[in-house]
Amino acid sequence: MKIIYWSGTGNTEAMANLILEGIKDSGKEGELVNISSTEVRSFANEDLLVLGCPSMGDEELEEGEFLPFLESIEGDLNGKNVALFGSYGWGSGEWMEKFEDRVREVGATLPLDSLIVNYTPEGEEAERCKDYGKQIAKLIN
Repeated sequence: MKIIYWSGTGNTEAMANLILEGIKDSGKEGELVNISSTEVRSFANEDLLVLGCPSMGDEELEEGEFLPFLESIEGDLNGKNVALFGSYGWGSGEWMEKFEDRVREVGATLPLDSLIVNYTPEGEEAERCKDYGKQIAKLIN
């Protein structure tokens, strides 16, 4: 199971690490894939994908790296379980609703509520990330 993310300030990366910690605490395995430093490839063989991207600009997904990456794997998402997460600095979370809609439109299923954190995941927010990882672990065969 792969946790695939893009992070500009490190907040979404911190979320990814905490989610992975929750997965491992549940006795399951996972792998972090930062699309900025890892070659992008097909994820057609994955049963479950965890995708993370922060809100950018006017509540949009990051357009320089993440959006092109998402477009490149949309064909692989049909019939897959996908969990979404990301951080934001302002707004109401509309960017995540757009992210969810886009993933559903290509045929993916979102078995969990998406996770958003305002700025850096600390304290209770860090625990929410770990708990999200534990929820994801229950979906791993």
